[in-house]
Amino acid sequence: MAEKTLDTLFHDTLRDIYYAERKILKSLPKMVRAAQSPELKAAFEKHIGQTEGQIERLQQVFEIIGKAPRGKTCDAIEGILAEGDEIAEEYKDTAALDAGLLAAAQAVEHYEITRYGTLKRWALVLGLDDAAALLDETLQEESQTDEDLTGIADATVNAEAMQAKAA
Repeated sequence: MAEKTLDTLFHDTLRDIYYAERKILKSLPKMVRAAQSPELKAAFEKHIGQTEGQIERLQQVFEIIGKAPRGKTCDAIEGILAEGDEIAEEYKDTAALDAGLLAAAQAVEHYEITRYGTLKRWALVLGLDDAAALLDETLQEESQTDEDLTGIADATVNAEAMQAKAA
């Protein structure tokens, strides 16, 4: 069995987030359709384009390390996305739906932030400065998306979730 090193761990984690981003990209259109708030729909639509760019950056990182871009099943993102689907189903047509979708989206963002922060740090340690710059660009986008979602929650969605929807 080959020795496991930080290089190995970096590649393995890169495969994990690559899989996750592709799964997220597939789930975002469902989130757009499920959301009731125009602001939340717009935020999800914006994130579709960002996620496409993030996947392209990950492909560049794979190229930097001389590996083919291949995903590895990410159980964490599978679970987070399944929870989001469950919220969408259980809270469909309720005032609390958007608050639940927003919370599910932020769980995704927080997962991504941890992964990109770790990968960036490892890239720096491994002397992969170009990869670190690409990973940092995505990390900044994910952090901004999280802040934007919090802004939407604070501005409208959470208050609306407390109101009973008129029949």
